[in-house]
Amino acid sequence: MAEIQLISPVDGTVYCERMYADDKEIDQILVAAKSTQPQWKAATLDERIAYCKKALMYFSDHKADIAKEITWQMGRPIRYVEGEVVGLIERAEVMLALAPDQLAPRSISGASDFERYIQRDPLGTVFVIAPWNYPYLTAVNTIIPALVAGNTVVLKHSVQTLLCAERFQKAFDFAGLPQGVFQYLHVDHSSASEIVADERIDFVAFTGSVEAGRSVEQSAAGLFKGVGLELGGKDPAYVLSDANIPFSVEGIVDGAFFNSGQSCCGIERVYVHEHHFDEFVQRAVALVSEYQLGLPQDPSTTLGPMVNAKAADWVRQQVAQAESMGAKSCVNVNEFPSHQGNGAYLAPQILVDVDHSMSLMKEESFGPVLGIMSVKSDDEALFLMNDSDFGLTASLWTANLDVARTLGNVIQTGTVFMNRCDYLDPYLPWVGVKQSGRGCTLSHIGYEQLTRPKSFHLRLL
Repeated sequence: MAEIQLISPVDGTVYCERMYADDKEIDQILVAAKSTQPQWKAATLDERIAYCKKALMYFSDHKADIAKEITWQMGRPIRYVEGEVVGLIERAEVMLALAPDQLAPRSISGASDFERYIQRDPLGTVFVIAPWNYPYLTAVNTIIPALVAGNTVVLKHSVQTLLCAERFQKAFDFAGLPQGVFQYLHVDHSSASEIVADERIDFVAFTGSVEAGRSVEQSAAGLFKGVGLELGGKDPAYVLSDANIPFSVEGIVDGAFFNSGQSCCGIERVYVHEHHFDEFVQRAVALVSEYQLGLPQDPSTTLGPMVNAKAADWVRQQVAQAESMGAKSCVNVNEFPSHQGNGAYLAPQILVDVDHSMSLMKEESFGPVLGIMSVKSDDEALFLMNDSDFGLTASLWTANLDVARTLGNVIQTGTVFMNRCDYLDPYLPWVGVKQSGRGCTLSHIGYEQLTRPKSFHLRLL
């Protein structure tokens, strides 16, 4: 078995070490998940909900310790990380509240000599592959509804946040969940691909890059099992001519730079009506210049390191390419004492005089950088917003609800925001179009990909 070293972006040291699971351990996990699932399905819905609610108590009781672990594993400033645990609990509670209605049989009225209804049955064993950027929020979207629906779950977390998988296990152990219902595995990419293809896995829920999503899809090809893919984004914002500029700047800047820009639904490109362009840029640069880049365990830090130097170097390359093509950087990086020319710590940046010939405006950045363009009309903004291989979210900043509805119907995206961004409402489905993925989590619709319909057509004699 090979050793995993989790390198913290905080200081480049080894934060923890684990061993990859070998073939024997993987087989034992999959056997347990498969053999336990019928008994778990037979438990009542109320019993399954009660187990999950008790697991949430563990997360609430250990919020501070979990927050410290997140900071050291992936670099988010400590002042923000407890919010992820709060969000986990919020999403889980919504999905638990929706379960009784969504999982209840649907009766079909009609002839008195027939009983007809549709039942939602669990798929079997769900394999969840979770990313590092929001390690609990992304994973809980599938784990809780999958378990409540009667599936068993095997979690493979990113090696960058492998302690999060272990925390999930501790939470469900605390809840007394029967052995084999929830399990985790630390495995490499090769083993993960083999698990995806294993006949004992009935559904795969993957969150990550487009490239990795293609690999998952290829591993499952021809096996007739479901695959949910939550992939990348290049999410746009459009500031209309009637927008409240100070409010728009505050919301968009936070949506672009929170978590060092490492959010699949973070704002990565902005189109501003020409009437407000200069004011918007001036205010945005001033606000970004107030960020405090530094060690994330310092409570005063508002911008931590990126997950690793390679990720930061990609953003540096995008900025350099844009500048070589005529773009102008607006933020003085020398104002950030912790800024380094290399490494994971990266000063935030705003660029103007950008266009769609630049990687910065077309390819996912996943970092603290933002390109801003001036537009003359709604039609121009719509064309540019749709000129992307991605379609996760888009935000409109306007006082006119009717205009937002009209434009929203034309934008090729999974979620349309008005006067907000970078947020998942658990009552609404989380879904992407184009290369942003396939499938859906959250809301009552999120239960559909984790269950299958079973029809009962019973004739009474």
